[in-house]
Amino acid sequence: MSQKILLTSKEVDIILHRLACQLIEKHLDFSDTILIGIQPRGIYLAERLKALLEKEYKINDISLGFLDITFFRDDFRRTDKPIEANRTQIDFIVEDKKVIFIDDVLYTGRSIRSALTAIQSFGRPSEIELLVLIDRRFSRHLPIQPDYRGRQVDAINNEKVKVSWQEQDGEDAVYLVTTTNNQ
Repeated sequence: MSQKILLTSKEVDIILHRLACQLIEKHLDFSDTILIGIQPRGIYLAERLKALLEKEYKINDISLGFLDITFFRDDFRRTDKPIEANRTQIDFIVEDKKVIFIDDVLYTGRSIRSALTAIQSFGRPSEIELLVLIDRRFSRHLPIQPDYRGRQVDAINNEKVKVSWQEQDGEDAVYLVTTTNNQ
């Protein structure tokens, strides 16, 4: 196994600011907009963006929720290991709001398809957008594309994108991890 750094901590920080500015351009004061972090790893990106919008850009009262999609996945019964769900935390009205799904990596699109199904339990949004830190091209199983992307990565077969967050992993970085066939 080998890994190559795709984004350093400084580059992640620059991308987070750019994504925050793109959100402000489209949503201004966020009065009708809700941020939803997709569990488990989208929550770190969602929390960071909310903090940036509030501290750096002085936008208050941003609604942030976390959505667990475990039991909405089309592959959740295809494993022998026990499934551990995360916690959904959405304590506001979704009906007629603009929802921005936030996840760290867009890969096959299956997680986002699951999120689209799961959010319906909370009402019918007026609009749903997708923001991802990393958009893996050439891997999509479904016709899902991000509205906001930090970086586009061309990863193939035995390559995996690994996002590390300070809160979880002790550093902000993105790696391209290559595994050999015998690992």
